[in-house]
Amino acid sequence: MSDSVYQIIALTIYMAAMLFIGWYAFRKTDNLKDYMLGGRGLGAAVGALSAGAADMSGWLLMGLPGAIYAAGLVEAWIAVGLTIGAYLNWFFVAPRLRVYSFITKDSITIPSFLENRLKDNSRILRVVSGIIILVFFTFYVSSGMVAGGVFFQSSFGLNYHLGLVLVSGVVVAYTLFGGFLAVSYTDVVQGLMMFLALIAVPIIGVFATGGLSETAASIREVDPALLNFTTGASLVGVISALAWGLGYFGQPHIIVRFMAINSLKEVRQARRIGISWMILSLAGAITTALIGLAYFQQNPNLTLGDPEGVFIVLGQIFFHPLVAGFMLAAVLAAIMSTISSQLIVTSSALVEDLYKIAFKKTSTDKQYVSLGRLAVLVISLIAAALAWKQDSSILDLVAYAWAGFGAAFGPLILLALFWRKLTTAGALAGMVVGAVSVIVWDLMGTVAEDPGATAASNFIGSVYEIIPGFFLCLIVTVIVSLITHKADKEITAEFDETVRLIKERA
Repeated sequence: MSDSVYQIIALTIYMAAMLFIGWYAFRKTDNLKDYMLGGRGLGAAVGALSAGAADMSGWLLMGLPGAIYAAGLVEAWIAVGLTIGAYLNWFFVAPRLRVYSFITKDSITIPSFLENRLKDNSRILRVVSGIIILVFFTFYVSSGMVAGGVFFQSSFGLNYHLGLVLVSGVVVAYTLFGGFLAVSYTDVVQGLMMFLALIAVPIIGVFATGGLSETAASIREVDPALLNFTTGASLVGVISALAWGLGYFGQPHIIVRFMAINSLKEVRQARRIGISWMILSLAGAITTALIGLAYFQQNPNLTLGDPEGVFIVLGQIFFHPLVAGFMLAAVLAAIMSTISSQLIVTSSALVEDLYKIAFKKTSTDKQYVSLGRLAVLVISLIAAALAWKQDSSILDLVAYAWAGFGAAFGPLILLALFWRKLTTAGALAGMVVGAVSVIVWDLMGTVAEDPGATAASNFIGSVYEIIPGFFLCLIVTVIVSLITHKADKEITAEFDETVRLIKERA
């Protein structure tokens, strides 16, 4: 059989497994809490791997190795920032959000938690939060579909639209029917695939390049600066790279996993598993790029066209075609895990945070679950329509969507969990200022790319927009909350009960 046949077999097995997991989860989904939050019954390993797989997407297997291959270890600062941010998120946010979201009327979405935490009877905060999630994640999902179409186009020479339909069809099927449980269970498989692939390539690669010392020597022959963390780096650039970690506190598709974990004890175990998975996976991605530099230096007859393809190409060189097919499936898994996670959060925002409030109807759980599935389908169709033209502007939006969510929601989540005096007015003001600041800063950074840009414009262009957005949101939220704060016995009681339970079960 040809290599492509083996690869198609591997991808077929992978996609069939995803659909089977979706069917299995469908049989275990009885009510809205099951569909939107897995009944708050995720174990430590499932919660940890689900959060990791939802987070990393194709950047882990293609974007990061490609950046390291092209520019060296100076590009690894983002990985350092993400690791620190993820750990702090697990350590500070995860345990308290798990407890507090349950105490506040068993909230199952981020907008409903903020509303219930602040006793916002106007419903404005919940609606605005839901709209932000709905709009931005629809574009986010669309970008993932673009990545899926491009994956099949570049890997197999298939038509872009056929690849888009294949990826979208499988993801939508298991997400629509199985809901949060299907997303979480498939994330476990996808997370393990990503992890094993990123460990296997560099391990085999070290032997192929003659050992650690030979590998390092070959990289130095290409350019000694590639092994230096600071060559070509500026202080502002390093700070901006590290600031990626701030985004974790406000990513709905990641922090909702904390709400779904079974208990505080499981949260602590999940933190250890999740951070270990992340460190080893990031190390594997970085090492894969370095192995690639050494291997192609030692084999000048071979060429690597696109640096972002270094993981895929090495997998095809080092392994049997069937195994290489599963390496390709790992890339697809990274793309699909993020799409499905964003789909279920967007569906939750549409049904739980917008439909219920707009129509004020009391429906049965089965009706709400049906609406959730309908929401997944509608959002998917809109996202696919946006992705159909393979419009680069969608990908441009995603470049700062991480910053937008981090700046709009991150400070609010931290203050809601750790500060008694947060108010609805403060949260609304901060959310708007954070989101707008990211957009405005990004626009000013675009201006900085003009040839006649001033030093100030160049500085703005070099600073990652999450930094001003996050801290402006934090400052505005605190100031407005202090001005508008009035003591509320119910809010105080719930806050104190959360603190008590955290200490009691520590």
